[in-house]
Amino acid sequence: MCAQVVEDPRMRGRSFVFEDRDDAGRALADVLREHVDGDAIILAIPSGGVPVAAAIARELGLTMDLIIVRKLQIPFNPEAGFGAVTMGGEMFLNRPLLAGLGLSADDIKEAKDKAMREGRSRQRSLLGDREREPLKGRTVVLVDDGLASGYTMLAAIAEGRREDPRKIIVAVPTGAAATVRMVAEESDLLICLNIRGGPFAVADAYRNWYDLTEDEAATVLRSVR
Repeated sequence: MCAQVVEDPRMRGRSFVFEDRDDAGRALADVLREHVDGDAIILAIPSGGVPVAAAIARELGLTMDLIIVRKLQIPFNPEAGFGAVTMGGEMFLNRPLLAGLGLSADDIKEAKDKAMREGRSRQRSLLGDREREPLKGRTVVLVDDGLASGYTMLAAIAEGRREDPRKIIVAVPTGAAATVRMVAEESDLLICLNIRGGPFAVADAYRNWYDLTEDEAATVLRSVR
């Protein structure tokens, strides 16, 4: 599979093209209109994907929910990751990076177990005991605030496919060019308005950027449910 990639050529290679995540979500909604029906569901990867997804859901009048996947943290540099894991335990590893890290099998298992514990805690915090909306037979739109390495999104795609949706669309405001190509291989359609090459940071697409807390994500989620 190699999905069609939709971008905004006017934004290619540029920085600071969105005011904030809400602005980015509205821009994505304009493109998504022709690709979704009324039964589509918007799934945000928390925390940064939540305000982007909320703006899309409001603009298009669609249901929004969450999909929980977690980064596998490098033990000696927890801000960075070497892949991602679904809540079902399926790992997506950045093998070229992993080859140079010198991590043992026990290190990888420990990182996986930690990520899954944190994921379950986040799920309880944001969703409580509520079950996620069913995905079977629906168009599922997976949303984050950007694609850097892409492994978190690969995990989200795999998690979504377990429920047999009609199709999976990835919608992100910004992404690294090589990552966009990689993720497109696993999705049915990929929308990334601002594709950039070279050194990449998601934050560089936004004029107003900050790390969203879990409490802030919960507040945004409640506002659209």
